[in-house]
Amino acid sequence: MASLGKIVLKLIRGRQQYEPDWKLMIAVGAILLFGLMMLASATSAFAYLRYGDSYYFFKHQIFGLVIGLVVFLFFANIDYRFWKKYAFFLLLASIALLALVFIPSLSADYGKARSWINVFGFSLQPSEIVKLCFLIYLAAWLENREKKLHDVYQSTIPFLISLGIISLLIIMQPDLGTLMIIAVTSIIVYFVGGGSFKHIIVLFLLGSLAVALLVQFKPYQLNRFKCLVDPSFSSQDVCYQVNQSLIAVGSGGLWGRGLGQSRQKLMYLPEVSGDSIFAVISEEVGFVFSIALIIAFLYFFYRGILIAKQAPDRFGRILAVGIASWIAIQAIINIGGMVNIMPMTGITLPFISYGGSSLLATLAAVGILVNISKHVIKDD
Repeated sequence: MASLGKIVLKLIRGRQQYEPDWKLMIAVGAILLFGLMMLASATSAFAYLRYGDSYYFFKHQIFGLVIGLVVFLFFANIDYRFWKKYAFFLLLASIALLALVFIPSLSADYGKARSWINVFGFSLQPSEIVKLCFLIYLAAWLENREKKLHDVYQSTIPFLISLGIISLLIIMQPDLGTLMIIAVTSIIVYFVGGGSFKHIIVLFLLGSLAVALLVQFKPYQLNRFKCLVDPSFSSQDVCYQVNQSLIAVGSGGLWGRGLGQSRQKLMYLPEVSGDSIFAVISEEVGFVFSIALIIAFLYFFYRGILIAKQAPDRFGRILAVGIASWIAIQAIINIGGMVNIMPMTGITLPFISYGGSSLLATLAAVGILVNISKHVIKDD
């Protein structure tokens, strides 16, 4: 027992630690509190209609947040280098988790996607966990390949194989939004980890070609690009959500209609608890607070990059950039879809949209980022 206690203590303490990045945690805390307030408002009508309880989604999100904070504290107090030792097993776990959605007794469909599994009565979205697990694997793999990254057979091809397996399983669900986040974040991490710029260009071109082919074979995906170009071509069908979102964003004006006063959430705007929540935010609290939210996400990214610059090793630097990029990219894609400057993908807004899997994964990632920050002396 004594030896086990020493192991746990060593695991938690790791090497010399300093103060965590409080500014990062304050930014995340502010987004979480704002998100809870807006989720309660955005989902009240739909929750009452379906469940007879206006605060159904809010209560469940509170429960998820409590678990998420425990997860955050766990990861924030475990030396981030610990995960490097299990990087390959995390890759295998990622593949296994994504494969579980194709087992009929476990899988749960939602809309057109088969992206969930049922575990002991709870729904879990494996791809959310895979975002973090695959990122840890890539950071460890890139650190070990530092002197081989300019050799296409030692770097680019193995990278493509691992990313390709993950991507194929996500395409089969299908979940183009999650695929975009993982693919773009992976390429950024590959570049930061020292990958050849020429290889990056090739990866970008291959990725663009893959998306183009996927869109051609999936008519509903192609329609999302049509909505981006002309949201009026099928305003009551294919582009319905885009149009309702634009109405919500536009009617909010500078200061919004007022908290709880959204009209579009009254059964006009689909998915108000998920990917459409930013549209309700824009309608109720207006342009000023919407921009403030975007600035908060950008500030989170900025703090993440600072942590990466000060990280004591390559693994920490690559992982910090990956986490900061993942959450910022997801926020950009979600908000971009709501204002129709990007195709709508159906992905959630980090820390704000309803969903336990997303909340747990992002808070675990923030916990790792905070732990990295505890191993460097702050100079700002």
